[in-house]
Amino acid sequence: MSLAALRGLLPSPADYADVPRHWRSDLAAGATVGIVALPLALAFGISSGAGAAAGLVTAVVAGLVAAVFGGSNVQVSGPTGAMAVVLVPIVGEHGVAALAVVGILAGLMLMVAGALRLGQLIGLVPWPVIAGFTAGIGVIIFLQQVPLVLGPVEAGTRPVTAAWHALQGADWAAAVWPLAVVAVVVALMLVVPLWNDRLPVSLLAIVLVTVAAEVLDLPLARIGQIPSSLPVPTLPSVDPALLQTVLTAAIAVAALSAIESLLSARVAVDLSGDARYNPDRELVGQGMACIASGAFGGIPATGAIARTAVNVRAGGRTRLSVITHSLVLLGVIYLASGPVSRIPMAALAAVLMLTAVRMVPAREIRTILRSTRSDAVVLVLTMVVTVLVDLVEAVQIGIAVAAVFALRAVARTSGVRREPIDSAPDPADERIAVYRLSGSMFFGAAERVRSDVQAEGHIDVVILAFSQLRTLDATGANTLAEIVRALERQGVTVLIKGVPSQHMALMRSVGVIDALRDRRHLFDAFPDALEHARGHVRRAAASPPAAPLGEPVPTG
Repeated sequence: MSLAALRGLLPSPADYADVPRHWRSDLAAGATVGIVALPLALAFGISSGAGAAAGLVTAVVAGLVAAVFGGSNVQVSGPTGAMAVVLVPIVGEHGVAALAVVGILAGLMLMVAGALRLGQLIGLVPWPVIAGFTAGIGVIIFLQQVPLVLGPVEAGTRPVTAAWHALQGADWAAAVWPLAVVAVVVALMLVVPLWNDRLPVSLLAIVLVTVAAEVLDLPLARIGQIPSSLPVPTLPSVDPALLQTVLTAAIAVAALSAIESLLSARVAVDLSGDARYNPDRELVGQGMACIASGAFGGIPATGAIARTAVNVRAGGRTRLSVITHSLVLLGVIYLASGPVSRIPMAALAAVLMLTAVRMVPAREIRTILRSTRSDAVVLVLTMVVTVLVDLVEAVQIGIAVAAVFALRAVARTSGVRREPIDSAPDPADERIAVYRLSGSMFFGAAERVRSDVQAEGHIDVVILAFSQLRTLDATGANTLAEIVRALERQGVTVLIKGVPSQHMALMRSVGVIDALRDRRHLFDAFPDALEHARGHVRRAAASPPAAPLGEPVPTG
């Protein structure tokens, strides 16, 4: 890697060039997302099996490191629900202590991936997959808040099932106050910006509702007790046997962190309108965040799309907002654990509910649904799998299905057609067939080309014109070789014209050129190939009967 490329993966003063213009909104957004992130960090730490303290440590340490070293200006990193699901079996099999080793290994893998510039591969993710993933995440975030408002359900339940169980088992008399809090917070967040869009409305709504709940002594569930200090950073003891057993888990964690972080950062670009985003640096930053989190006793982190969306919607525009988010959480640990512990969970749920609704890209979804049937299928499938199954699998399935549709479309626009001979008429032309291959000759189109290239009984020469062939793979080249051999076995002479230079090496290595009866049957220009074909027909008509099938026919 060049020095310039390496410099692009490291922090620079340019990261903070816009801070003087946005510092007020950044500080307000950072404070807002810090408060919103607090209960999520605690909850995800508990659900992963590592404990509330581990979740909070991850939000502070990983959030700060990723903010400084990551590739996005507004991405908020920390513990997430998807990562918690992956970590549960690791804790069950190897214990909580193994999470530090897994996180550090995964972090090293992410840094290597960033240095190898693998983050650019996120550009290959189709638009319908991103839109479906974003919409699915929005639905999940909304559904996750339902039990916070109506009452808790069994831990580990999928969001759809949890929301349904919460609705079924809700004590509606007791739910009056939480629902009232949700209504007030949502109303404030919708109305206040109409009056003054510069106020940190979500933070203002949370403060007002919390004060009112304390003054009126309302029966509302609160955040509850939180840790009061950070642990001292230490490197875990490395057991070679443990390394071997957790290596597969570390690969899964690294893959999830990469996919979720890169997609979240892509979504953040759309939400903020700021196109400055370096996916390779994002991988390096997330890798460093996982390593730092492991050293402090936290869990592996990823970009958190819910908190990132809150940050953007609250006015965050530079890294200062994300750094502020971590510092707010750090201040909460040491200075404000008491007041913050009294925030009603319903107030936070309301903020996330409205954020989730705003996250769903309704305009993009309408556009995609009206575009093509295949894009609509990819969008809906990605969204459904995201909500009902798993985030990583949703992206994998969405990309796979989109690839199948894309290959089918390319195959349909690729093929072969028989062309008339556009030159002065010649009696020999009746015994010459010209086929022009266009588009892509690959595994998806090879069989159709094979079936289309045929020589009737009166044809002596077939000219295969390749000048419009754009792409060629090994399957396509092998099919071409088989077509040439089959025609030659039928006694038909094959001439090849206009092979693009980029395909010649592959056609030689696979055997297309060797399948020709004579190496002189390879031409650059069509007139030369046609003249040779006409001469061949004339000589064949004037010569004695053809040799038995399988023996070479002399040519000029």
